[in-house]
Amino acid sequence: MVTEEGAWEEGLSRENPKGGGGAASQLAAVKDPASTNDTLLLWDNHSYHMNSWVQVSTSQCLSIALSQTGTNFEGPPVPAPPPWTILAKPVSTFCQQPSRGPARAPERQRPAKPQPGCGTAGLGGDQAEPRLPYQALGARRAHTLTVLFILTCALGYVTLLEETPQDTAYNTKRGVVASILVFLCFGVTQAKDGPFSRPHPAYWRFWLCVSVVYELFLIFILFQTVHDGRQFLKYIDPRLGVPLPERDYGGNCLIYDADNKTDPFHNVWDKLDGFVPAHFLGWYLKTLMIRDWWMCIIISVMFEFLEYSLEHQLPNFSECWWDHWIMDVLVCNGLGIYCGMKTLEWLSLKTYKWQGLWNIPTYKGKMKRIAFQFTPYSWVRFEWKPASNLRRWLAVCGIILVFLLAELNTFYLKFVLWMPPEHYLVLLRLVFFVNVGGVAMREIYDFMDDPRVHKKLGQQAWLVAAITATELLIVVKYDPHTLTLSLPFYISQCWTLGSVLVLTWTVWRFFLRDITLRYKEIRRQKQQSRGDKGRAVSNGDGRSQGPEDDPLAPEGAEGRALN
Repeated sequence: MVTEEGAWEEGLSRENPKGGGGAASQLAAVKDPASTNDTLLLWDNHSYHMNSWVQVSTSQCLSIALSQTGTNFEGPPVPAPPPWTILAKPVSTFCQQPSRGPARAPERQRPAKPQPGCGTAGLGGDQAEPRLPYQALGARRAHTLTVLFILTCALGYVTLLEETPQDTAYNTKRGVVASILVFLCFGVTQAKDGPFSRPHPAYWRFWLCVSVVYELFLIFILFQTVHDGRQFLKYIDPRLGVPLPERDYGGNCLIYDADNKTDPFHNVWDKLDGFVPAHFLGWYLKTLMIRDWWMCIIISVMFEFLEYSLEHQLPNFSECWWDHWIMDVLVCNGLGIYCGMKTLEWLSLKTYKWQGLWNIPTYKGKMKRIAFQFTPYSWVRFEWKPASNLRRWLAVCGIILVFLLAELNTFYLKFVLWMPPEHYLVLLRLVFFVNVGGVAMREIYDFMDDPRVHKKLGQQAWLVAAITATELLIVVKYDPHTLTLSLPFYISQCWTLGSVLVLTWTVWRFFLRDITLRYKEIRRQKQQSRGDKGRAVSNGDGRSQGPEDDPLAPEGAEGRALN
């Protein structure tokens, strides 16, 4: 089929019927040629769908032209990855609506002219990332047969050429590790793609599979006794499984110690350890995940309040006041949030123009292209808008709660499983959350922002929520005594007051305020209707309007003609 000549300009003046199914005046479609189902995904940036992918049947559209090169002209900002193809021109006719005049072939094939911010140019800073299905966005060759061949050769070598040791513990460890590696190979090649495609979709599929492995490990620990669970960690590191020594984290809180003549600022220098750059880097990465200044500030301040509130349970929460508010909130967290927001500003203003590595003539350009492979493919701003409706408000509150709970789990897990703060397993857990947290936040935002396209919570977000809940259950089971230590009276009063204020504001903003505004609007409409009725009954001098005062009445006009 060919597109009608001139129908595109004609379609710009039409309006799309809102029940029509999505194809309007500016559309482009992607379709997998190997797919047998009779559906297309149409990119609509003109009708009421507003920059979203709409699934329609090919039988609904009357004229469709598929590009053989995969180049889009005025369609979606993301080029079609093979084997997907994109319409060579926007769909010129409406779905379920006949076009005017017979279709005629174009006189000549017009060359492709990618628009700025579209096609291979990617997205500009002020444009939103399209609602392209994740499978289409990151469709690349997964090398499934290559991975299967290498995996089979490795297993064959271990089975046929390597002698099995007679050490049961060693064989158990190696068998568990081999099983995990086989599962990771399967997941990296076969799992669904997520919202991110850089540096490569396989990278994010790997972390998705690691999330599954970690969740299964947590469930295994949850079903053990407290003693067996702690001793099981000895199979990972023989140094684990022993109680942690007591440490005093508060101590002397004087900034300037006059009694120490050699180094009066020794208390400050003692706090400047390796955790200071870790705090800064952690909040820098959290800002890149959340992409909102106020949410980061709220989470940072609330966690310090939680440390104040729970220092009677965990000794490492007991810190000096200046360590809480100056070192943590202002210096480490504040500087990390500031640098993160500056990075987000640069990413939003950056022009995303991608070109094949072998098409770049200079070595400098090639190296720059390799470095930019680790930047996002395109950019989308997060506009959480928590006060816009009750659903978004509850969702944002839930995100903050899960963030704070994941932060607390870091400290409580170390405490109940007897892990030193400097152990590499603690660092690996933080690296894990850094990689899966960004994907989870993007999936949550898509689920909140456009539930028509994203009808269910993303797979990575689901796993992160399950992992956070499982970690909390482990803490509750392994040390219920610590968690049941009652809060000091003034701490409980503060949290009760804060909860009442938040609940009161929620009821006023989303219930009482709407009722009040609705009542005022109804009252204003009634007053306006009474005024209109009064003006219709009486004229300007207060007398009832009769036929002689009406210039359009036949009697009045006839009388004036006789006079």
